[in-house]
Amino acid sequence: MRCYPVRLGALLALLAVLTVSWIRSVPGRPGEWTGSVPGAPGPKTPDLQNLYKRLLVAEELGGQVNKDLSSILEQLVNISRTPNVSQPVSNSSLTNVTSTEAVKQLRADLSHHSFTQPNIYLYMPHLRQHPDSLRPNVVVGKGRRGVSIVFGIPTVKREKQSYLINTLNSLLSSLTAAQSHDLLIIVFVAETDSEYVSSVAQTITDSFPKEVQSGLMEVVSPSQYYYPNFTTLKETFGDSKERVKWRTKQNLDFSFLMLYAQDKGTYYVQLEDDVVAKTGYYSDMKAFVTQTASDEWLYLEFSQLGFIGKMFRTRDLPLIAEFFLMFHKDKPIDWLLDHILWVKVCNPEKDNKDCDQQKALLKQRYKPSLFQHVGLHSSLPGKIQQLKDKDFDQQPLFRAHKNPAADLSSSLKHYQHHSLSRLYNGEDFLWALTPLRDDYILFSFPQPIHISGFLFRSGNVKTSADKFYNTTVEVLPGNAALKDKLVFGSDSKYKESKDGFIIVGAFENGLAEGEIEAGLQPVSALRLLVHSDSDVWALLSEVHIRT
Repeated sequence: MRCYPVRLGALLALLAVLTVSWIRSVPGRPGEWTGSVPGAPGPKTPDLQNLYKRLLVAEELGGQVNKDLSSILEQLVNISRTPNVSQPVSNSSLTNVTSTEAVKQLRADLSHHSFTQPNIYLYMPHLRQHPDSLRPNVVVGKGRRGVSIVFGIPTVKREKQSYLINTLNSLLSSLTAAQSHDLLIIVFVAETDSEYVSSVAQTITDSFPKEVQSGLMEVVSPSQYYYPNFTTLKETFGDSKERVKWRTKQNLDFSFLMLYAQDKGTYYVQLEDDVVAKTGYYSDMKAFVTQTASDEWLYLEFSQLGFIGKMFRTRDLPLIAEFFLMFHKDKPIDWLLDHILWVKVCNPEKDNKDCDQQKALLKQRYKPSLFQHVGLHSSLPGKIQQLKDKDFDQQPLFRAHKNPAADLSSSLKHYQHHSLSRLYNGEDFLWALTPLRDDYILFSFPQPIHISGFLFRSGNVKTSADKFYNTTVEVLPGNAALKDKLVFGSDSKYKESKDGFIIVGAFENGLAEGEIEAGLQPVSALRLLVHSDSDVWALLSEVHIRT
């Protein structure tokens, strides 16, 4: 294990030497300029075309080297996860630590490397002036790779309202732990204002600390040199200059995201920063992918609106992104996506009906739609966007479960008919006026019962901000003697709350979920306790007490 970083360094050096040797070894044609040599004939005009071809080949070789390094990195990751049983414990621990640190450093270095797209300089020649213009600025990220699904979400500074945090909440709210480990969400802040980029990254980090720490969520931004001069764009299709700039930049933003995500997972899904997801969307997507695995599709549609919810195989992203870059100044991105289908399967000698039939084979639609557009104010200044996906099912405002019999009480005052009893019986959600410190919801059981776990979800799709904050989940064990032993033991992990209750969980991002260990059984009561005054009302949309 200890020699792998050394081997990798040697491999890098060897590749560099071979590349330089190859370029120098290509023979020049008679009379070709080769530099100033004493006694040689005077310099002649260089063969620029031949030199350009050689540079393109070298660039492609560089891309292949980058892919090879990524493969080596993944092998090192797998090796570092395997315990070294042939060495003593102390040496093995040291070796694994050294290897893991080396792998982390390599992963961090590669995550900041420029993505590969050999022809991008043909479509965006201004990038040649700055060597680091294609290097993504990874503001937040752990270098997660090898997941099933990667979400790409571009976001920009809006004049009116930002929907980004609500969008991320919607994507995260229904994920299981296993699904969270098999997913990567990339937020691409499509701005070159470093202060604004940092502010978005900080907001995401503060709002989703666990997701950021686990590597589930990344925040990236482009180089300040990535975008071209938009003032030279031509107005086409009757669009204003501002709209042409907006759609051109959108093409470049989506292309950047695709190229950045191409080696992160198996499938890539394009989203926008003002959508909501249907509960259970992840399972539905995975099931549909499995169902269509043998079909030759270019993309799957999980929404009928624009580019929202389009899923691609990551192996196809370089081709798709290159097509977008080739025509990024000419047409909107959803038109370009349709043109790819036309180029691939439509016969100019046949009619539009045949073309539509052939294109339908390359794009398969899932119904009902899993994503809905909710933003009213477009990222294009002054534009009101009222598009809605008619195939998107109405999201439920609460979720019912069969819960054990209990006496219910609360210090919270509910609004209209949205009461605790209706929530517990699966008839409605609880909507309470602003919680204050020491407010509570109490579930008392007629006889102590065994509870395997619990789930409390606050907020819903219509009132996503009305959640429980700084609120704990607590149980009252039926066996007082056993409770004292658990709480006051030298190695206890439990904290006692008021009135003999023991804290077993807390709300994070509107969700409290956990299991109750055997040592706390049976349970006489379960309680939600608010620890500080809230600024908003509180809505509880799901209660599930598992027995």
